[in-house]
Amino acid sequence: MSFYKDHYQVVIIGGALAGMSACLQLQAWGIKDILILEKHNMPGGLATDYMRDGFEIEATLHEMMSIGKPGARLKVGQFFDDMGVDIDWLPVPECYRAVLPNSGIDITLHDGYETMAKEIDAQVPGMYEKVLDFMKLCRRVYDSMNYLSVNPMSKVQMLLKHPDFVKTIGYSATEVMNTYNFPQKVVEMLTPYWIYVGNRMDDLPFTIYAFLMADYFTGSYVCRGFSHEMSMKLQAKCEENGAQYEFNQEVEKILVKNGKVTGVRTRRGDEISCDYVISGPYPNKVYTQMIEPLSEVPAGAIKMVNGRKLAVAPVSVMMILKGTPEENGVSNYSTFSGETMDTNKIWQNYSNLTEPYNYITTICLNYANPSCTPEGYTQLSITVLVPIEPWLSVKEEDYYDLKRRLADEMMETYIREVGHVDFRKNIEEIEISTPVSVSHYVGAWKGQIYGYSHAMADHAVARLGMKEEDHFIEGLEFAGAHGMSGDGMGPQITNGRAAAKAVREDLEKKQKEGRK
Repeated sequence: MSFYKDHYQVVIIGGALAGMSACLQLQAWGIKDILILEKHNMPGGLATDYMRDGFEIEATLHEMMSIGKPGARLKVGQFFDDMGVDIDWLPVPECYRAVLPNSGIDITLHDGYETMAKEIDAQVPGMYEKVLDFMKLCRRVYDSMNYLSVNPMSKVQMLLKHPDFVKTIGYSATEVMNTYNFPQKVVEMLTPYWIYVGNRMDDLPFTIYAFLMADYFTGSYVCRGFSHEMSMKLQAKCEENGAQYEFNQEVEKILVKNGKVTGVRTRRGDEISCDYVISGPYPNKVYTQMIEPLSEVPAGAIKMVNGRKLAVAPVSVMMILKGTPEENGVSNYSTFSGETMDTNKIWQNYSNLTEPYNYITTICLNYANPSCTPEGYTQLSITVLVPIEPWLSVKEEDYYDLKRRLADEMMETYIREVGHVDFRKNIEEIEISTPVSVSHYVGAWKGQIYGYSHAMADHAVARLGMKEEDHFIEGLEFAGAHGMSGDGMGPQITNGRAAAKAVREDLEKKQKEGRK
């Protein structure tokens, strides 16, 4: 009996969040003949956790965007609800605490545009109306991006119905923020989230920054069962709806003939025929290593991947500490801290491995999910998101000493600037993750989790406009951090749905042509 059927309508390479979301969306539209091939022995990719000596430790998720409260769901939360995927969402208690000793800043901002404007006004009087107006602008751009991503319209229509989106689309976050003439202290209070898209404010498109701010300040969530809860429940629903989901099946080749996908070949040698492939692997890998024969790769595809810059990659220290958060000097869920909030200086610092990182983000999961550890313990992670280039030259013999040095420096920075309690003596379990770890465990291209950089010359809006030009092989779509919407677990859901939409549109086009 054959392990696989003779033919599938859709093969999805990679059973991570984007691939599974694509599957569920296709199934909701009646496209059921789907095979998911996952190289590992469990679903979810980076949306996972791991066990160490009886402790369950979150591997990646800091906050889930675009969820919304029951009855007022945002697009990702609504998708889960519509697909019948019941996640036990837990709201995080604040958006972030920013601690910048050199600027005299220690402020905690909570969700709600009015609330955060009041909190900034309390430290910099007279700023309430101006900050609130700025956040409302971010929200209007956010709403326009959500609408335009599924409702294309002419430039004239866009100008009439989405004027703020059109007016700000060509400007960086810095340029738009400068029009408000905020005091420097307010600019620094509004800047911390830049690290989650990994580009300096001077080159970060305002549309991307606005989307991030508007979304996060409506409130974010984590899963009670860690990010792996999403993965397990998505997988169960895909299979319940009829998809074939196979683990330990790595796809080596995507088979193409006359510019059209014909199937895939697995590492164990199975050739599987299909009409469409949705790829989790990056275009960089697909177009240089996976298409068979390589002569089917158009020159434009190589130019596209060479023209796009990879975004940031993580260095994280994940710990279980003896003692409560308070006993370890940790008083809140999410903290951004450092010597400066000048993102140009931070970027310069991040671009080498010879000095301590000068800006870090710290998450204490206990404050959102009190049951994440046994009573009397703390789950703490410290992360930086850095350019990949310095890591490409690290020698194997230097790797372990390097990551231990960086981890100790990151802990020292938090202790000195924020917690003022040396928790290192209380470490029960510790893991240090780098781009090398990501590349090793999930096979992501050069250790990437953040896809392609959102820069002024290349970002989600520009990619939408180049959608047709950047489609090189018939029947091949991409879903992952490298997708149009970019990085983060929420955008993975959106990227998966976008890939499904492209498959559906192509099917409908062929059906119309067949009827003529």
